[in-house]
Parts: sequence; structure tokens; C-alpha cells
Amino acid sequence: MPTSFALLGAGRIGRVHSGAIAADPRARLAAVADPVAEAAEAVARARGCAVRTVDAIAADPAIDAVVICTPTNTHAELIERFARAGKAIFCEKPVDLSVERVRACLKVVGETGARLMIGFNRRFDPHFAAVRRAIEAGRIGAVEMVSITSRDPGLPPLSYIAVSGGLFRDMTIHDFDMARFLLGEDVETVMAAGAALVDPAVGKAGDIDSASVILRTATGRQALISNSRRASFGYDQRIEVHGSLGAVAAENPRPLLTEIATAEGYLRPPLHDFFMTRYTEAYAAEIAAFIDALASGRPMSPSGADGLAALVLAEAALVSMREGRAVRVDGIAA
Repeated sequence: MPTSFALLGAGRIGRVHSGAIAADPRARLAAVADPVAEAAEAVARARGCAVRTVDAIAADPAIDAVVICTPTNTHAELIERFARAGKAIFCEKPVDLSVERVRACLKVVGETGARLMIGFNRRFDPHFAAVRRAIEAGRIGAVEMVSITSRDPGLPPLSYIAVSGGLFRDMTIHDFDMARFLLGEDVETVMAAGAALVDPAVGKAGDIDSASVILRTATGRQALISNSRRASFGYDQRIEVHGSLGAVAAENPRPLLTEIATAEGYLRPPLHDFFMTRYTEAYAAEIAAFIDALASGRPMSPSGADGLAALVLAEAALVSMREGRAVRVDGIAA
């Protein structure tokens, strides 16, 4: 019997996840809910499911799992509601922008025994996953340094920046999760610097658009993160891990892998234009992993605890940038 899913939120990422569910024979998209009727109806037509209210989905015993793709400020409440309703939950990052609120939400998840996975899709990118496998196989020895470059092709609208929670919580949070994924140890201290270099309006809105972060574990392993809201050459996503026996790296994939060589030099096509094309395979793979975990009973990964840990690192980075000092992670909202 296929797992019966309901989709909460029929926007851009919701449509992507609806396709992944529809493509997996182990799953069936039964319902979609969205306050924008046209968006919900478009998904329903494309996937052959019903348009339902959130109340109806929560009350339906035939719905096994929900995929939450709604605005960030609704995530924690919906997780709690569907945990109490006995549904398995996949939720896009973050659980909430407040560390305290996330902890309260995860308390409900624990009390109800609900199964929760957080959508840190980059863990499922085939290139980054291959880096992790090389580490696990001992190919580069003990991890010593991780370098993560993550740059968007351009600024989002200022209206979005105003409600995003800031660069560390909105953008760098993916890199914090990836750093934890690759370091293999918990982060002890965070040192961060940032500025509004792309557009002064970002600074006036109380945010930054360019940042550098150093994470350090108790044993001295380090991760260096470079972020920018602007990369004139495309969506820049690279990783390198240096170890005691060597290094492993994942370079930018390109839509076309051609190269033209002339007397003037070598020319390759541009990078992907943004995350929807760069991480297509990752989005499909994370939904497949969620279905795998439901079928096998294996622990969900990334878990709610992973979501909390990444947000705590974001908070530590914000404090570090404001105060110009290294910040201990165990002192954040303790």
C-alpha cells in the first residue's frame, strides 16, 4: 500500500515536492492545501489529487504523512499540529526563526513520538553526497578542514529580505548544516563577519549580503564558509574537504558540460542560474529518503535536532558578527 501524502503549500517548492511524490511508486499524493485556491487547484490537476483544507487533512486517518512547504512563520505550528494528529512530517527548513520556539516545537515532536525530517536538501545533492561517502570510506583520512562556498546569483527582493530572518538564518543555515554533515563533530565556537556590499539598502533593512564564517570543533577541526548574495557568473556552490591523507572536492556542475578551446583560451557554459535547477536531483532524493525512512523505520535524517543545531549556529554567527568575537555554541539561548 503506497504511503498517502498531503502537501501543505502549493508554491514553487511545493510543486517540486509534489512531482517527487508523484514519481515514486511507493507514495501517493492524496491532497493539497493552500490559501491561494488557484495554486492548490493547479497542483491538484497536475497530480490527480484533491484540494482539502488543513483541518480536513489533519482529521483524515487515511493521510499518513504531510509535506510542509508553507511560509516559515507557520512551520512550527503545523509541525506540532500534525505531530499530535499522528502524521509523519517532512518540513522545509527552518522549523522557525527562533531557537526557543524550535525547542518548544521539538518537545511536542518528542512527546508525541512523531517522525520529523527537515528539508536540508543539499545533503542529498549527488556531488556533495559523494564527498561525504569519500570521507566515510577513509579516502582522505581524518577530516581537518572544510571549505564551503555558497553564493547566490543576485539579491532577492528587499521585501523578502525584510522577513527572511537575515542572511545567517535564511541562506547560511544550509551551509551550517553541510558543515556539520562533513565535519563529523559538533561545532564548539563560531566566528563571523558580514557586511552589505551588494546593495546599501540591505544594510538599511538591518541585514547583510556578504559573510565569512569560521566554525571550530572541540578537537580543532574547522569549517570556513563564504557567502554572497551576488555572483555575476551564476549560482556558485562548491565544497572542499581537506584531510590527513588527502582532499576531496565537489565543483560547480553545469547545465552543459561542453568546452570550447581557441587561441583566445578555454570557454565553458555558465553555471546554473539558481537553486531550482542546481538542486533538482537533491530535491527528488530527499523525498525518496523520507519515504525510505517511513518504510524501513530508520531514523529521520536530517532530523529536527539537525534543524535546531543549524539554527543555533546561525544565532551564534549573528552574535559573533555584532560583538566581534568568537561565540561558544553552548551559550546560545541555553
